[in-house]
Amino acid sequence: MDAAHFPGGHAAGVVFPRSTADVVDAIAQHGALLPIGAQSSLTGGATPMGETIVATSKMARIVSVAPHEIVVEPGVTVAAMQDALREIGAWFPPAPTYTAACAGGIVATNAAGASTFKYGSTRKWVEAITVVLADGTVLEIVRGRQRARDGRLTLATRSGTIQVPVPGYRMPDVVKRSAGYYAEPGMDPIDLFIGSEGTLGIITRITFRVATPAPLVAMAFVPCIHELQGLGLVGDLRDASAETWRSDDPAGLDISAIEHMDRRSLEIVHEDGVDRRHNVTIPPDTELALLVQLELPAGTTDEAAYRLVEHALSEASMDGPIVRFCRILDAAGLLDASELAPPGQVRRMRDFLQIREAVPEGVNRRVGAAKRTVDDRIEKTAADMIVPFERFADMMRVYRGGFERRGLDYAVWGHISDGNVHPNVIPRRYDEVVRGKEAILEFGRAVVSMGGCPLAEHGVGRSAVKQALLEQLYGQDGIDEMRRVKRVLDPGWKLAPGVLFQRSRPA
Repeated sequence: MDAAHFPGGHAAGVVFPRSTADVVDAIAQHGALLPIGAQSSLTGGATPMGETIVATSKMARIVSVAPHEIVVEPGVTVAAMQDALREIGAWFPPAPTYTAACAGGIVATNAAGASTFKYGSTRKWVEAITVVLADGTVLEIVRGRQRARDGRLTLATRSGTIQVPVPGYRMPDVVKRSAGYYAEPGMDPIDLFIGSEGTLGIITRITFRVATPAPLVAMAFVPCIHELQGLGLVGDLRDASAETWRSDDPAGLDISAIEHMDRRSLEIVHEDGVDRRHNVTIPPDTELALLVQLELPAGTTDEAAYRLVEHALSEASMDGPIVRFCRILDAAGLLDASELAPPGQVRRMRDFLQIREAVPEGVNRRVGAAKRTVDDRIEKTAADMIVPFERFADMMRVYRGGFERRGLDYAVWGHISDGNVHPNVIPRRYDEVVRGKEAILEFGRAVVSMGGCPLAEHGVGRSAVKQALLEQLYGQDGIDEMRRVKRVLDPGWKLAPGVLFQRSRPA
């Protein structure tokens, strides 16, 4: 089973291909197949329901590394990619938080993470893929070489040329989407497979674009007494960063990520003693805490960074990203309560990150304990939604109202710089799981009405709630358009059946 602990998983067998040719053989020799990587899915998408598992763990070779690209097999972890890139001063910017995730999985789900605000999701960084179709055809797709025409993508397969219809639904205009098949007039065929969750083909090689040089990073922990105060700060930081990118100002503020933890999230951190173990002060009246990641110009030394922090407000002549950041904090009345770790303080940055990571860990531990001791039907009940940032406060009001009307304990955290956070129920009884799912469907309708996406970065998988959210987004007609794509590329429903949507409309 995957990280969602989706129930009922069972497999006809497991194959461990070591090459594209082995994948072709697996397709020829077996019935329904489910490709899996690290099984870090939170949607049940990596849990088999009678299929033969195609495990990519033996396809873990880094083929080549260069300053502007890395070529890998699907079983290579994000951490291994970053280690290889670090040796040449490069890095992979859209990496998800969970660095044990595999390259094939992050492409299959169009994964995203904390730094999407600046760098976008995985899709933007995929330059080429090798993918095996359900009939054994091996496609080598390089971005930019082909486009859809007249609403169709033309692909050459071993059975002849096929015409894949491009769905006509309109995708929400947000920076994160992991919500079924990509669809856009004149689209590149590579984008059809990115985010398709293994339902259209099995990816066996990926060329990622990478960035160089790796940035010098500082980090700040910012407790906010009032949520509106924190949201105002995030808006100011986003605006200042966007201006820096437009003007290419070397002294400009350059924020790559801002993480969000609400009051209940911080209570969990305190209940579990994580703040005390890492010596991070969270005032008891804090309503919202932010973790801000700043990128500094190449060549900035630790000594210079410390001096900027020390004298940011006292010397009017000083300028630079850290100075501008401190002045924005001061204008918001948040400077005194904040702590900034300059680039050399790696251990202190890890302390801050441990506070952020302790939130989902603490929630998951509470859910697991309730499942063991109260009712084994209790399960993780959470959403992964995004709205344009100007609607973020509205989305938070919807979350709070929906949970509190139902008497639920909950915590909300995530990637506020993108407008993407994760509302989680902390169930004490099974009926709270049921009410939590009702709340999530309510949230989905509201998020769609705000121009957002109810499926931001974790995908859809087999989850009944997430499949319902996909239908809320595109309607049954939109799901039927996805089914038509699937039938052209996989008429026998051989690859990942039941993932994203069912084979036919419900009666």
